[in-house]
Amino acid sequence: MKIFAVGMNYAEHNKELHGTLLKTEAPVIFTKADSALLKDRKPFFVPDFSERVDYETEVVVRICRLGKCIPERFAHRYYDAMTVGIDFTARDLQQQLRAKGLPWEICKGFDGSAAIGQWVEKERLPDVQALHFHLNINGQTVQEGCTSDMLYKVDELISYISRFFTLKTGDLLFTGTPAGVGPVSIGDHLEGWIEERKVLELNCR
Repeated sequence: MKIFAVGMNYAEHNKELHGTLLKTEAPVIFTKADSALLKDRKPFFVPDFSERVDYETEVVVRICRLGKCIPERFAHRYYDAMTVGIDFTARDLQQQLRAKGLPWEICKGFDGSAAIGQWVEKERLPDVQALHFHLNINGQTVQEGCTSDMLYKVDELISYISRFFTLKTGDLLFTGTPAGVGPVSIGDHLEGWIEERKVLELNCR
């Protein structure tokens, strides 16, 4: 099982981190280790190697069949369910790595950094590119987004990634986060929603 993620896929998020509404020349793809996966309401243990760990709320797509070099017009056949996930990011480490031009693995792919909620079959949801999602922390909404604002759409991402990696059943794709990211603390209670469905719930310890 592979975990793919997309950086800088919402313009407003790019502005809050980089000060510009930029669109990259191609999707920014990175991966997370399989030990990053956090599911079934298991707690997220805030790591001691970072002074600031941020939540990044995202729509996550589940790959359902084997595929390589998938044409964009057929990409919709290769995923069957979606959920809300959190790409936990050690922000201080990321800033240090970015300044040195180094890879992001330790700030993005550490154990437990890829939280996912319960899957919702694609057919039970509205248009994939018109999904509203949000995150509550301790009962307050802290981040909201809509997949219509993606710079690179889901089918584009799947087609692009499959040029370089063979997609397999069970692979996951975190599709990017909108504006509104922020830090988590020990004791926080997180709830993620896709449309009117609460699909993710976990505690920070």
